[in-house]
Amino acid sequence: MNKAALPGDLWIASDIHLGAAVPRTARAFYDFLALARSQAHALILCGDIFDAWIGDDHALRDPPAWLADAMRELRHTAQTIPVWLIRGNRDFLMGEALARALGARLIAAPVLLGTDAGPILLAHGDEYCTDDAAYQRFRRVVHTPWVQSVFLTLPLALRRAVANWARKRSRQARRGKSMRIMDVNADAILQALRSADCDVLIHGHTHRPAAHALNLDGRPAWRYVLPDWEFDHAGEPRGGWISISAARGVQLHPWPDTGPEA
Repeated sequence: MNKAALPGDLWIASDIHLGAAVPRTARAFYDFLALARSQAHALILCGDIFDAWIGDDHALRDPPAWLADAMRELRHTAQTIPVWLIRGNRDFLMGEALARALGARLIAAPVLLGTDAGPILLAHGDEYCTDDAAYQRFRRVVHTPWVQSVFLTLPLALRRAVANWARKRSRQARRGKSMRIMDVNADAILQALRSADCDVLIHGHTHRPAAHALNLDGRPAWRYVLPDWEFDHAGEPRGGWISISAARGVQLHPWPDTGPEA
């Protein structure tokens, strides 16, 4: 398991789903990055930073305007504080070339963080949705190295078409699934904590921000769920992050910031 020591005030956000269709979400997120630059000692973006990622060359060759803006904001942040990137289910093809271009560090999840609030296990979260057997089969296929290598050799236009098709199929599949199936599996969460010898897990993916008290083999444990970001198409805009510090422990914050929720 990967490990990283990140002392000081650590901020974590995920599921921003940046893309051409969410300009207000992007502006809100860039305002958050500005706040992180002024207050956090390090920032982790825990997957699904982008709504889809079809290869680092898409960003490095001739990025569209929205992606150029995102790269500039992320690069500015990484020049001020350490920025770590974790792949999600939408941007699992993010690579080292992107991280270098941003001045950020890419780390594979799950990762055990050494924080001022103690050890914390961090993951995107989709790996724990084990009740969704069809999704887990798909996940295993697209995470196969040779499948990724073949995909990345395709022309950008074809990769973009495949990504659009996959998103449409995903939306259609979700309509026929219960919320329970698409959520994390309780046993998978407990097993992950046991394997990491840790009592706190933070993840995103499910878009259900909360702090869940757990019973881990007779001792208390916690599962924190990161918010997603949506300011363009939702009835009520939403966003947020988690902060970790020695003085305040783990806190869940909404955006705009109105104070910690937990």
